Amino acid sequence: MKLNIYQIDAFTNRVFSGNPAAVCILENWLDDITMQQIAAENNLAETAFLVKKGDGYEIRWFTPSIEVALCGHATLASAFVLFHYYDITAKKIPFYSLQSGVLFVQKEENDLLTLDFPADPIAEVQPLDSLNEAIGKAPVQTFKGKTDYLLIYESQQDIEEINPNFHLLGKANVRGVIVSAKGTTVDFVSRFFAPGSGIDEDPVTGSAHTTLTPYWSQQLGKTKLSARQLSQRGGDLFCEDLGERIKISGKAVPYLIGEIEI
Repeated sequence: MKLNIYQIDAFTNRVFSGNPAAVCILENWLDDITMQQIAAENNLAETAFLVKKGDGYEIRWFTPSIEVALCGHATLASAFVLFHYYDITAKKIPFYSLQSGVLFVQKEENDLLTLDFPADPIAEVQPLDSLNEAIGKAPVQTFKGKTDYLLIYESQQDIEEINPNFHLLGKANVRGVIVSAKGTTVDFVSRFFAPGSGIDEDPVTGSAHTTLTPYWSQQLGKTKLSARQLSQRGGDLFCEDLGERIKISGKAVPYLIGEIEI
């Protein structure tokens, strides 16, 4: 069997930055083992698989080691592929996820794509000594969302200097850990660590901003925010808090178009 594959750098306007995702658009679903093996072979943070359904597409996301409930950058990459290489005339594409419900991506002006995702409400929790030890720096506040912890720090410099112990962090029973602070040139900055999900540090994490946006919207007293994820590759996002939904906008560029044989 031969399958088309696309590798797209998401949340960036140039290759070799942002977050790379692989996209495979299928006629019918492959078995779970095969999709997991393809994702492991790609060895990217996520590989998205899509199958046409009505006016949109069913979507699933796999890291090299597990299937995840939600992935922003691979959804953005999937929309980029559909808008640029498939006969999509509509400006908004619905994506259907069994685990995260209906998601939308809209084509905007100036090459922006906008994710429309459910917000991830958070609650403040007591600091976890094991988590703080793994991160290597105690936060000002600790929050817990649906799948991730959010650790708030005093400054952007704190975020830049964090050097986690990934072995310890991988033992935490959590999808990922977001660290964040107010930015110096943007509204807020962040990094995202998920060794338990097969990714030590994710370059740019769209889904994390469903947690970050409501927090910083409340803290800064505004609904539209600029953000930057401070990974080595880096990425830029524009976020809007709509209450129960979050809009996350960014650009994407193609890196590879090919064919895999399985």
